[in-house]
Amino acid sequence: MDAFIGVDVGTGSARAGVFDEKGNLLGTAKREIRIWRGEHDIVEQSSQDIWAAVVASVREAMALSGVEPSAVRGLGFDATCSLVVVGPGGKGLPVGPSEDAARDIIVWMDHRALEQAARINATGHKVLRYVGGVISPEMETPKLLWLKENRPAVFADAEHFFDLADYLTFRATGSLTRSVCTLTCKWTYLAHERRWDPDYFHTIGLGELADEGFKRIGTDVVDIGEPISGGLTPAAAEELGLLPGTAVGAPAIDAHAGGIGTLGASRDGVAAEPASELAFIMGTSSCAMAVTREAAFVDGVWGPYRDSLLPGYWLLEGGQSAYGAGLDFLVSLHPAHAAVRQAAEARGLSLLSELERRAIEAAGSVEEAARLARSLHVVPEFLGNRSPEADPAATAAITGLTLDASENALVRLFVAGLCGLSYGTGDIVRAMTEKGVALDAIVVSGGAARSPLLRRILSDATGMRVVLPKTAEPVLLGSAIIGAVAARAFPDLSAAAAHMCGIGDETVPNPDLAEFHARKRAAYDILRRAEREVRALGR
Repeated sequence: MDAFIGVDVGTGSARAGVFDEKGNLLGTAKREIRIWRGEHDIVEQSSQDIWAAVVASVREAMALSGVEPSAVRGLGFDATCSLVVVGPGGKGLPVGPSEDAARDIIVWMDHRALEQAARINATGHKVLRYVGGVISPEMETPKLLWLKENRPAVFADAEHFFDLADYLTFRATGSLTRSVCTLTCKWTYLAHERRWDPDYFHTIGLGELADEGFKRIGTDVVDIGEPISGGLTPAAAEELGLLPGTAVGAPAIDAHAGGIGTLGASRDGVAAEPASELAFIMGTSSCAMAVTREAAFVDGVWGPYRDSLLPGYWLLEGGQSAYGAGLDFLVSLHPAHAAVRQAAEARGLSLLSELERRAIEAAGSVEEAARLARSLHVVPEFLGNRSPEADPAATAAITGLTLDASENALVRLFVAGLCGLSYGTGDIVRAMTEKGVALDAIVVSGGAARSPLLRRILSDATGMRVVLPKTAEPVLLGSAIIGAVAARAFPDLSAAAAHMCGIGDETVPNPDLAEFHARKRAAYDILRRAEREVRALGR
């Protein structure tokens, strides 16, 4: 039996999954990752921590799967779009004021580069057309400009700047090859022209990167799943418990791996047309991805990016900067939070699972649970609006709160949060469809995708079918597909997805709730506009 390993590095953990050639999960494991937070929106991690978590996860997943190392033909990585700064000898460099060299990663959600992003956007450079017109501080060129201006010695001493996914393939293979996915979606590489734009870098104040021939940010750029020369090095193979030379594919951003593991999946043996589906990956943040045959430009939605998800397609990428993180924070604000958490632990459930159980019980059905939030409205933009407004300074807003500190009140707040998140997703869907992107289904993945209540509210709030993949781990499967393509088990990502991915449950909109959600959506829009107006008064 052939086997393939997918490794997913999210914000809080590293996970590994071992799959067979039909996409069946044989074993999985997870390790938490340390994270540092500081003033001025600083969020940092350690590449050494992350690699150690990857190694431990792969070894445990292999042990649980019962698969011999000789059966593993390919390995694929995905990771958050965090910036790794590597100095001489492969050592990490300190990226912040701590001066701790172990803290060598600026995490994707770090917003220290807000000012730099604003200055880049003020240039109006033509390259920005391919990031929805406005670059985000979550992307890499604003972070690089911050480093140059605030940590000039670190910027000068750095030998390589990696997207985290590319850093993992570097650790595994020793190769400086970069993925078209990471560089195009987060670094302004123009994949449709297969080049960097030197004028952009000179214009924004990073001209030295262009003058160096872009050697520190990547000159060898290949498609997702292309085998990295040499495969696993003997040292990396020994650490991971695999064989030297095992194929390693050019990686993907974590959310994009979820897209690979969902779009074009088979339904009753027939592969879906990827261009008719929105891949929606729910995690700490959310990512909403659509592919088109022709380039489509949508204000506030990143892209279009050529060949950055599936071969032969252009990618549009929207998202919500705080999704799971926003919901966690929202419910933590309520006085009943500790009591419900304790009750959840007694039942062996997570807090959010306990709140969902109570919501369905109180409403009498999953279909009616949204009505619990009829008088409570939430705009959960705790980390700004990534899409379609591209407003990183946006903040959350809540209306309808009273002095009710009961556990039932927390349940209602939780449901209102789910509604608010779903209306934000609906904004992204509308922005895309208004530009001619034809979508008829949302294919969901990530931990929250297993929630029947969230799928129900998302379907009713957007008026679209919500489809759940057959596998419980579509992101890991997407990375395993990268490994399978690298091993030449399939000719490309689309062929591998059609063979290894399948469709599970499907939720269709309930017409009886259309008017209810229309009213709540109107309240959401009013509340969001009020937040913008109030924020403007403080300028």
